[in-house]
Amino acid sequence: MQLKKQIPNIITLLNLFCGCIATIFAVQGALELAALFVALGIGFDFFDGFAARILNVQSELGLQLDSLADMVTSGLVPGIVMYQLLAKTSGSSVSTVFNSWDFNQNSAQVFIPYISLIGLLITLASAYRLAKFNIDTRQTISFIGLPTPANALLILSIPLILQFQTEVWISDIILNQWFLIGLTLVSCYLLNAEIPLFALKFKTWGFAENKVRYIFLLLTLILLVILQFTAIPCVILLYVIMSMVFKEKSVSE
Repeated sequence: MQLKKQIPNIITLLNLFCGCIATIFAVQGALELAALFVALGIGFDFFDGFAARILNVQSELGLQLDSLADMVTSGLVPGIVMYQLLAKTSGSSVSTVFNSWDFNQNSAQVFIPYISLIGLLITLASAYRLAKFNIDTRQTISFIGLPTPANALLILSIPLILQFQTEVWISDIILNQWFLIGLTLVSCYLLNAEIPLFALKFKTWGFAENKVRYIFLLLTLILLVILQFTAIPCVILLYVIMSMVFKEKSVSE
């Protein structure tokens, strides 16, 4: 019986474990591998809640542990990745910063592209969003503001698009410093905006009561097939737009 209660917590810890590995890769500049482990962590994040509901072992401990894991996987890692992307636009990175330490002198000299620190605003906004979520009784059946896993997917899609798409103009846009700063600010706003968003939790499998979810998932599949990784920002935008269009529906469910 005790083991049964711990199953969701073990899955949550796997989310945290993936987040820790993703952090290591992000600091080293291996952003594609960081994205992979964030995606794995978000998968565990989905299944811990699913397991808790199936086993009927929801607990306050599980809620707090979930937020702590999300803070690393969906909060810390996206901030570091955005830091790295902004550093890349200025010809530096975290890895080259560490190599610039001079241990032959009395004090180490570290050269940081300070404008890249703007990327860490994503981590701060994620922390604020998670803390607010834990005490907000309005977010039991839907969300208010973009969930941190969705925001993490948005940010982590950028290095994947750079790696796997072949259009030069897309790379030119993404690696524009002002575009990345703008994306950072939009990300921080969406995380904490008073925008009701529907949750992808199915209480039943009927089409009538889950019409918005089924339509969203179908459109997501189509976009992923056509656009591949470039579809991820489009899917996040679609999620926000559909939530606003079906605002009354999502809040009342």
